[in-house]
Amino acid sequence: MLDRAGLFSLFDQLGMVHATLDHPAVFRVGEGGAIKARIPGAHTKNLFLKDARGDLWLVCAKDDTAIDLKRLHGVIGSARLSFGPPELMAETLGVTPGSVTLFALANDPLHRVRLVLDLALAQAEEVSFHPLENTATTTVGQDGLRAFLDHLGREPLVVDFPRLALCSLPAR
Repeated sequence: MLDRAGLFSLFDQLGMVHATLDHPAVFRVGEGGAIKARIPGAHTKNLFLKDARGDLWLVCAKDDTAIDLKRLHGVIGSARLSFGPPELMAETLGVTPGSVTLFALANDPLHRVRLVLDLALAQAEEVSFHPLENTATTTVGQDGLRAFLDHLGREPLVVDFPRLALCSLPAR
């Protein structure tokens, strides 16, 4: 499992420009407004979910996006969704609650967790996620995010959450 240093090493290998701000631990989206004000890019919320069939999902959305879990399963083709247990999150993504991040997909080489990406994040020039721990936030550009996903062999399901509809990953 990668840790923060290993993640940054991977970013450097991929030629990804990244900037990180260390800060006190943040556990929920509503926390850390003063911290977010100092960090560029679209801020995120990340949900580790398990469906009724046992399939695992990581939903990464802009922090102010409304996510209707009761209806999302019909859009992404999953069974009914609920939050995944912390033990399974640690096993598959190598992170703990409060530190869930798209970057944790680097710790899932078997692709057990499917990615659902908010269209708003797919369109943002810069995005900010925790670097596998909730005591820092790392910002990368859209090109870096795409390089990261390509390197991992990940094709996200892109959802336009206001319309609750699947859409294509915007061209770069």
